[in-house]
Amino acid sequence: MRKSVLTSLLPLGAAALLAACSMAPTYERPVAPIAGEWPGLRLSRSLAGMPPVASTALQTVAAADLEWQSFFSDSRLRLLIESALRNNRDLRIAVLNIEQARAQFQIRRADQFPTVGAAATGSRQPSASGNGNIASVYTAGLALTSYEIDFFGRVASLKEAALAQYLASEEGRKTTQISLIATVANTWLSLLADEELLSITQQTLATREESFKLSQLRFDNGVTSELDLRQAESLLEAARISRAQLQRQRALDENLLTLLVGQPLEGELATALPAGQALADAPVMVDVPAGLPSDLLTKRPDIRQAEQQLLAANASIGAARAAFFPRISLTASAGSASNHLSGLFQNGSWGWSLAPQLFLPLFDAGRNQAGLESANAGRDIAVAQYEKAIQTAFREVADALAGRATLGEQLRAQQAQATAEGVRFKLSDLRYQNGIASQLDLLDAQRSLFSARQAVVQARLLQLQNQVTLYKTLGGGWKETAATP
Repeated sequence: MRKSVLTSLLPLGAAALLAACSMAPTYERPVAPIAGEWPGLRLSRSLAGMPPVASTALQTVAAADLEWQSFFSDSRLRLLIESALRNNRDLRIAVLNIEQARAQFQIRRADQFPTVGAAATGSRQPSASGNGNIASVYTAGLALTSYEIDFFGRVASLKEAALAQYLASEEGRKTTQISLIATVANTWLSLLADEELLSITQQTLATREESFKLSQLRFDNGVTSELDLRQAESLLEAARISRAQLQRQRALDENLLTLLVGQPLEGELATALPAGQALADAPVMVDVPAGLPSDLLTKRPDIRQAEQQLLAANASIGAARAAFFPRISLTASAGSASNHLSGLFQNGSWGWSLAPQLFLPLFDAGRNQAGLESANAGRDIAVAQYEKAIQTAFREVADALAGRATLGEQLRAQQAQATAEGVRFKLSDLRYQNGIASQLDLLDAQRSLFSARQAVVQARLLQLQNQVTLYKTLGGGWKETAATP
């Protein structure tokens, strides 16, 4: 009997080995809809004022291959980033999405293997002889239920789609980490700028308070008109308005940093907050090379994520095509069988059953055709999303390169303007003290100096944040050193 069982199973085993021929279309990566050269490189060659280079040794390392610990040299900023990587909830959700996608892939992979379990059945029904007797059958043993022999690759295509979704979720986690690191760095730089702007505003406020006291004294003694007094008062209140706005902005930036870090900024993290430090004293970051636009296809996790989703949609077409063909399933059992419950597991009660089934869809009201059309449309959507991801990445890098080419010159010019306004204010004050210039000239010089000093800080902030943005848009930030968990 055993030999007959093996003889019956051999054709099915051979069929299983020949199964799983994929009906998914051959994957071809879409042509990248971008130019072959960055538009900002030509601009950068013609303009001066490039950001300073921190280390010529690291200049040849691509951003995606440069660990964030090497890009950010400030120990306080690295402390905040490490805390964010441990506690940020968005990153935690991205990690859990990976776990969920991995479990879904394991489910699909398990569908390729038979499920064997212990089973016991019992049935009682009238005898087929029509004599009124009751026929009883009891079985117990191992059972294999509805195992699909994947001749046309339907189950294999579903497994490939689940695998691509799992890999896409892993790339999504890298994208989330890159954005998180860049946002923490930019928020920390904004806090530095808030500190410096508050310091400038406090100095300006003190100067304007002295000017207002002097104007009040001169007005009380009839030396100047009320117009000069009200102009000095207006400038004083404008400085107070600016101080209130900057205090609010600093509180908002600190709240954002708390959210990003994922825990209160207390203890060791409190020491990482900038206090009284000027933005000009911020450590210089590494200047990374732009590379070629085609490098983005392999360096940016979000593009790789879109491609994995395209692969998943491509595999889904194979499953939809296989639904038109026969589906063969196998149900089998082996164990003990008896007409009496007490006779189970006795000598001579061995039994087995083998029940293959073939199902060929003849009429399904267009269900399979609609499924195939849906899969084809899903693949076209994934192609468009993949191309859009490439174009978005190209635009982001091009914008960052344009900023790198121009912000240095802008900062140099604004520093020169602030220096000129400082000299102008000193000369206007000297002329006013000697009665040569009017108070209006002095107040105008004071207002212009305040605006120029603020513009210098804002331009320096834009330049530093642009360096962080360029590092992010080139795919830097997901690679970590072995020492970092």
